[in-house]
Amino acid sequence: MWLRAVALLSLLTASLLAQDLKINLGPAAGSVIQRDSEGRADLKIAGSAPRTSANKFVEARVVNDKGEPLASLDWKALERVKNNAWSGTLKGVPQGGPYAIEVRVAGSTALDSVKDFFVGDLWLLAGQSNMDGVGDLVDVEQPDPRVRSFDQTDRWVVATEPLTLLVAAADRVHWRKDKDGNPKKLEGQELEAYISTRKKGAGLGLPFAKLMLQRTGVPVGLIPCSHGGTSMDQWSPALKDKQGDSLYGATYRRFLAAGARIRGVLWYQGESDANPKVIAAFPEKFEKLIAAFRQDFLQPDLPFYYVQIGRHVSYTDQAEWNMVQEAQRKLESRIPKVGMVPAVDLGLDDGIHISTQDHKRLALRLANLITHDMHPELEKFRPYKRGPRPANAKLEGTVVRILFAEVNGKLVTQGRLGGFSIHAADGKPIPTIFRAQIDPRDGNSVLLSIGGTLPAGATVHYAAGRDPYANLNDELDMGAPAFGPLPIER
Repeated sequence: MWLRAVALLSLLTASLLAQDLKINLGPAAGSVIQRDSEGRADLKIAGSAPRTSANKFVEARVVNDKGEPLASLDWKALERVKNNAWSGTLKGVPQGGPYAIEVRVAGSTALDSVKDFFVGDLWLLAGQSNMDGVGDLVDVEQPDPRVRSFDQTDRWVVATEPLTLLVAAADRVHWRKDKDGNPKKLEGQELEAYISTRKKGAGLGLPFAKLMLQRTGVPVGLIPCSHGGTSMDQWSPALKDKQGDSLYGATYRRFLAAGARIRGVLWYQGESDANPKVIAAFPEKFEKLIAAFRQDFLQPDLPFYYVQIGRHVSYTDQAEWNMVQEAQRKLESRIPKVGMVPAVDLGLDDGIHISTQDHKRLALRLANLITHDMHPELEKFRPYKRGPRPANAKLEGTVVRILFAEVNGKLVTQGRLGGFSIHAADGKPIPTIFRAQIDPRDGNSVLLSIGGTLPAGATVHYAAGRDPYANLNDELDMGAPAFGPLPIER
């Protein structure tokens, strides 16, 4: 009888502990925690404990998906319970997962836990609609449980296409306006109807994350923050204090909510600034935005990679479109820890949005660039280069030779090489090129055969206009960027 009473008391105590021992602060289920330069993360956890455990230690451990404790992370004493509260840090959790944290009061078998989190790399996705992804939801990139998304409702989920759901976002800035012009969040049946009829939404985020996962073996988390049709002014860091009523403020809030540490930023924006009213200020605004991310995120060397805007099928052919592209091209050589990939040669799924399949090509270009820059331990990718970048243009008799740097292997093209034009000093095109070809002797130059004499101040352009036909790449499918005016040396 006495033994039965002791057993019953033990069970009752364990039951009380199970009800009262709680993890209130720690990794969210399904989340990705940013690793440090050594491939590890320190996890701060805190919670509550019952009165009966006062002054006792709370112990914690990290286990893998088989329930096995990680080396050196089996039961570790944290702080003693004080005023029914406890806290502590689990140091050096290695990259990988999924993991679970288990806690108990010393001497007890009652547990609380947080399950299904990872240690890896977090990438913030920002910009306008081509970062949202407006590709057709056909043959989309398939999910992987080791690629997670902190979706726009602030939930950690397995990343699937489409990544963005602006109409149901946690931040008001993303909501649609109702008939009275007020922001309205879609919920209930309205939201279900929107989701069930959605036919577009594929982008570059998921294919990029899967490529990085395959190459590094490290889980990836995505933080989608983009919003279609938005300008640099709408992304102004000066609006940070408006929090969820501004794009930059909402992005900063989500950065904090996801752990306040990321691996880098992927950016795709500029289409909305290709107009006469704002183009002059675009380069400065872009630089200030990058500086603000680095300052506010307390990461002065935060890697920032972006896409040069692509094509737009339009009746208008304003020069400002190319001016945005040229500003983006030049920025790459002025600021450290930034990189650019072109999109001007890619296919579209409507008049302005990159197609689902070519988003995968775009993701590969970003992955190639980032793997080379940020993963020197991966020997295979060390020789990779940024892709064709115009170095100079020289007149050699009746041929204009354009030399490219950063070519992987040699320059290549599918079909007849297109996209090059020569312009007078006033910017007007001169119809003088009758043949464009890659120099077969070195593979790093394009030769433009011309008729007639070039006027003083003539320049060469690639992918001029809003909707050019341009198809110059290298052997890694790293595209040549739109550029011009590039002076022709004599």
